[in-house]
Amino acid sequence: MSQPTPNDPQPVAAKAPKAPAKPVARKNRVLRTSLWMSLAIVVTVLAYLFWGRDRLPATEVLQVLSGQSVPGTSFIILSDRLPRVAVGALAGAGLGISGALFQRWLGNPLASPDVIGVGYGASAAAVLAMLILGYNDWKLNVFALAGGLIVAAVIYWLSASGKRTGPRLILAGLAIGAMLQALIQYLLSRAEMNTASDAMHWLTGSLSSSNWNSALILLISLAVLGVFLLPFVLRQLKMLELGEDSAAALGVNVNQARILLVFVAVAMGAIPIAITGPLAFVAFLAGPISAALSRGPINIPLAGLTGATLVIVANFFAANLFADLALPVGVITGAFGAPFLIWILVRANSTGSGA
Repeated sequence: MSQPTPNDPQPVAAKAPKAPAKPVARKNRVLRTSLWMSLAIVVTVLAYLFWGRDRLPATEVLQVLSGQSVPGTSFIILSDRLPRVAVGALAGAGLGISGALFQRWLGNPLASPDVIGVGYGASAAAVLAMLILGYNDWKLNVFALAGGLIVAAVIYWLSASGKRTGPRLILAGLAIGAMLQALIQYLLSRAEMNTASDAMHWLTGSLSSSNWNSALILLISLAVLGVFLLPFVLRQLKMLELGEDSAAALGVNVNQARILLVFVAVAMGAIPIAITGPLAFVAFLAGPISAALSRGPINIPLAGLTGATLVIVANFFAANLFADLALPVGVITGAFGAPFLIWILVRANSTGSGA
């Protein structure tokens, strides 16, 4: 047998292929998308401060932003436009997180509070408090939160028995939502003209009544949920996504995890609704848009940032789309959301995946 010569090619040990760094790439895409969203918010806010509804002199706006007092302009910037921006950003973030939690948990893009009836629960309770009890202060927030939680509990009770909880929850939510819509219409038909008009304006979703007190309520409420409960919910959500049997094997109390997840998701959506009214489709849009931009699963914090961006951009268009008409923000978000919903349904039909 001949011996290999020094010129003969030596066998090379096969190298194991490197595993693709998918988590790193996904994290980079999420970070990149977050930066673009933040840039969009900054640009839109600046554009709104200068050209929101009525154009203001650039020098005066800069003076106000630098801390100087300019008659007229200071009031417009500090008491109207900046509070709208603050409330809109916080409300959008809360709604985006709320919708994304439901969508991630149920694995369905249609599972958002404004589709499955939870938003209608908060709206019906708030309308009842406004028209029947005459509340317009913090009590309205309590009623909206309580209404959303009660409706969520009813929907969960109707859907939790047996398997396929997700589809059952969506169907139960649609049925409850239809009944609550009828209740809202009945309450409006029985109210006085002025009161009904105020309630209708609230139901369209508007930032017109925004002030620093509203922004502070939203900030404190969402911060408490986001700091103390949301991280724990996200850890349990990751286990629930493995399957309920696997989650239980890992030591998760599935029923308690579900209840806490529903509470946080509902509270994140109901508290903004109490202040701004139901901003149509923000909770529905934020998760899928953030997932499409980052090319990965729905990321909860990114969905919150996306929701804030949607409301800020919609607020700018609401103020400037028509020269003689200031539209409620909910009209713009509804106009964005309806075509997106149709696109999701068409895409589901074309891929055969179903919604």
